[in-house]
Amino acid sequence: MGQFQPVTHVLFDMDGLLLDSEEIYSRAIQEVSDRYGGKPFTWELKVRQMGLVSADLAALVVKELELPITADEYLAEVGPVNVRLFPSANLMPGAERLLRHLHSKGVHIALATSSSRENYELKTTHHGSVFQLFKHIVTGSSDPEVKHGKPAPDIFLICASRFPEPVPHPSSCLVFEDAPNGVKAARAAGMQVVMVPDPRMDPLLTQEATLVLKSLEDFKPELFGLPAYD
Repeated sequence: MGQFQPVTHVLFDMDGLLLDSEEIYSRAIQEVSDRYGGKPFTWELKVRQMGLVSADLAALVVKELELPITADEYLAEVGPVNVRLFPSANLMPGAERLLRHLHSKGVHIALATSSSRENYELKTTHHGSVFQLFKHIVTGSSDPEVKHGKPAPDIFLICASRFPEPVPHPSSCLVFEDAPNGVKAARAAGMQVVMVPDPRMDPLLTQEATLVLKSLEDFKPELFGLPAYD
């Protein structure tokens, strides 16, 4: 257990970690690309897109798929697609159990998602009771304090700073992520990070994580000084 430091507060990413919404992003991006005769949205591009705030995501997609529209026009096009697809997002295996466990044991938990507030509401349409467990939620694409998206550390530092007093030091915070950009952001914030990557992820892109798991179901809270499952 020596390599892990005990923590008191836990921060969660959402897309691809708690919800299977990364797949929905891929479908929405491809749908808009097809409308404009753009290139296919590949897995390599997917890895770069994961965890980006809306403006950065749009710029990447328009440039790399060679779409004949601006980033703002892309966001306007993809908006209605998101409204149609995002409510079908499902919880990932082990997500609800872990969140309910930590909450029931009095562990402070919060959500740090690059999503906008609007997209967050769409994705959590059917999962309100689970997402109510968070002390607070930071939606990076629509939060004025989040100046720089992942891989910058802003979102995790801001999320940690909003816990009730006494505010935790970054070293007392554990982050859960699925994306390389998110892992980089957590490490830059000075936090330990558990990564639950997509099985297609190149292992080289998981090396910065403190711990890599195949599923949230495999997490043992006691490794980080958190209450064990009963």
